[in-house]
Amino acid sequence: MDSIVVTGGSELHGEIPIAGAKNACLTLMPATILSEEPLTLTNAPRLSDIKTMTQLLESLGAEAASMQDGQVLTMSSHDLDNHVADYDIVRKMRASNLVLGPMLARLGHAVVSLPGGCAIGARPMDLHIHGLEKLGAEIELKDGYLHAKAPRGLKGAEIELAFASVGATENILMASTLAKGTTVIRNAAREPEIVDLADCLRKMGAQIEGDGTSEIVIQGVDRLHGATHPVVTDRIELGTYMLAPAIAGGEVECLGGKISLVESFCEKLDAAGIHVEETAKGLKVARRNGRVSAVDVTTEPFPGFPTDLQAQMMAMLCTAEGTSTLHETIFENRFMHAPELMRMGANIEVHGGTATVHGVEKLKGAPVMATDLRASVSLILAGLAAEGETVVSRVYHLDRGYEKVVRKLSSIGAKVERVKE
Repeated sequence: MDSIVVTGGSELHGEIPIAGAKNACLTLMPATILSEEPLTLTNAPRLSDIKTMTQLLESLGAEAASMQDGQVLTMSSHDLDNHVADYDIVRKMRASNLVLGPMLARLGHAVVSLPGGCAIGARPMDLHIHGLEKLGAEIELKDGYLHAKAPRGLKGAEIELAFASVGATENILMASTLAKGTTVIRNAAREPEIVDLADCLRKMGAQIEGDGTSEIVIQGVDRLHGATHPVVTDRIELGTYMLAPAIAGGEVECLGGKISLVESFCEKLDAAGIHVEETAKGLKVARRNGRVSAVDVTTEPFPGFPTDLQAQMMAMLCTAEGTSTLHETIFENRFMHAPELMRMGANIEVHGGTATVHGVEKLKGAPVMATDLRASVSLILAGLAAEGETVVSRVYHLDRGYEKVVRKLSSIGAKVERVKE
């Protein structure tokens, strides 16, 4: 099993290219099920989760090919011959449940295992099920599998989500494109990944309005055709690398970044004393002077502060001047990185969904263990500012969401390497 070794104390200078969004790509890939014609995605990230989704689609009978070192994916679902998404694949990744809506819409039936992924909360399927049932699906849970069918086809409906769930919005949106009549999704998620999916579906012939707002209207069509679509920039990778110079010092330009993708995050950086400037090539980030200032953070659905940047933000606030409070409102169990940061000398108190971080002047390198995807990169960031050597173990989590992290950080002056244990 690999570890990542970080030696702190180096300022960071240079440019980092930001990959296409993992969460967007994992949503776009199942859209190929909706059409018999090929769907090509450009700017695809090269991650293990993308390989897992490819395996899942191929297990259903789709064909997939990658080009340009994996950054171009072409998929074709002209001959789907299996309607069962098996546990052995689905358990590896939460996003696997996104084949449910497209399979129901295209095939009229689907059997999908309950999904897996990071251990940061239950993340139940009830909102997905409720929305698809409103469209006319009949869904039963048996032996850990969702058995879904639409014997009379899917029909447009008005659906009010109890929570602005990204996954439920995506599943219902894809299913609605081939439903008869008009579907209205209220309290829909507004994330850039939703807008990216809607853009792709429109290129395939779908009729969608209102994406990016809390109400999306879909007019069902008889069929969708093929398309070519670029995956949107990964706002979570963007925010992660923006924090690197904020933590370690220096100035870094994140290529492809836009403030509109991370506006609420930028507001917190500004309050902490981090300068962010939008350039022709991306976002330039530098600490203004001295230690960063403490700020309070509450995670919220987009356009609020992203839960997927909470761990990385905590790493920065460990050495801030003053006391910060982080409220996690999206997922339970998402402070598992806090005890590991405390091994490095951080002063953190956790009570339920709230973490209080009392800033210290310095962190010290220590052996730490990654507990999930975002926690793993937060420990690497913390290591950039720590005295001495930090060894982060169980970094297989990292490969699910960050491509070439060691190469990218090394290119801007970080002392980081990946080693075999």
